[in-house]
Amino acid sequence: MRKLFIVMLAMMMTVTSFAQGEKTLKRKVAIGRFTNETQYAKGVFYEKENDPIAKQALDILSAKLAASGKFILLERDGLEELVAEAGSDMQQVGADYIILGSVTKFGRKVEGDHGVFTETKTQTVEAGVSIRLVEVATGLIIYSEEASGYAETTSKQTLGYGGTSSYDATLSDEAISAAMTQLVENIINKCMDKPWRGYLLSIEDGSYIISGGKSQGIEEGATFVLYKKGKMVKNPQTGMDVELPGTKLGTLTVLSSVGDTPETEISFCTYEGTELQANELSNYYILEK
Repeated sequence: MRKLFIVMLAMMMTVTSFAQGEKTLKRKVAIGRFTNETQYAKGVFYEKENDPIAKQALDILSAKLAASGKFILLERDGLEELVAEAGSDMQQVGADYIILGSVTKFGRKVEGDHGVFTETKTQTVEAGVSIRLVEVATGLIIYSEEASGYAETTSKQTLGYGGTSSYDATLSDEAISAAMTQLVENIINKCMDKPWRGYLLSIEDGSYIISGGKSQGIEEGATFVLYKKGKMVKNPQTGMDVELPGTKLGTLTVLSSVGDTPETEISFCTYEGTELQANELSNYYILEK
């Protein structure tokens, strides 16, 4: 008999509903390699780059986000180093959001109960996962949380008959998945709270080229609003730079899209609005209507 704790049915139904809901523009999410901050399975020949627990957590999160139908997932090994190198120009990461995570707790135990005619053995695994969600446009951590999950299995023998159980490796997946399920809905909501954002890449012979294409849900005839970035000011309380709201300049209408991968997709548009400066394209951004 197997029990899985802290996996809420209502939460699972909410995640499923995202995949079945109305069509929306997909966000690009870069998932960095998870780290294992526990001492579990760290022997003499341990290799950080091939940590099985960290890889389990990454694969489970990727599967859950992909199942929502809301994201294009971009795996980026060494993402933290890339972010550090990018500094304030985080757009070179090529994503709307960055997820950084770690397994903060992992342990298993085996308990037995011996009777006159019966013997029962219960295996329990507990896992803790921590997540940070960074918005690339601002460089701010917009969501940070930790959750724990549990999984167990029980075997029973009567007069020497019944199931016997060695260590059940699937319990690791179940415990990590239980912890991750608690975080996924919040990750989805935080990413979808803000409108889809794109960028004006080039102006060629009267055609306006923007980032993004069909894999994100951009279709011919779609219209977007073009803004000029607001002024950057420093908040004296936090010492952080804050971008003021942008100024609406006009609208872009998609004519066609090209590109083989989500990273290389672009769309060609017409534009109506205030005249733009072709040598200052980094000062503009695009939002869905």
